[in-house]
Amino acid sequence: MPDRIRIDADVTRPAPICIYINGAATSCHPGETVATALLAAGIVAFRRTASGAPRAPVCNMGVCFDCLVTIDGRPAVRSCMTRVAEHMRIEVPRHD
Repeated sequence: MPDRIRIDADVTRPAPICIYINGAATSCHPGETVATALLAAGIVAFRRTASGAPRAPVCNMGVCFDCLVTIDGRPAVRSCMTRVAEHMRIEVPRHD
């Protein structure tokens, strides 16, 4: 997945690592949160409410719970509070 919103000008980062979003290999950088990596990959809906309404991060500090995703098979993980790790597998609702 391409970087869609990551700022690159005048920024120094560690070498990228690979995570998987819905099975697709995606690069991100150590130290980023899962929420940051998802947003940079262009993911706009992190979860859906019971009625199907899309939700994405609002607070980015673990208060709102709108950033819940499944990470390595574990559901309802706050993506804004979880740092990426090499080969991490993240599942979010498909944008069908």
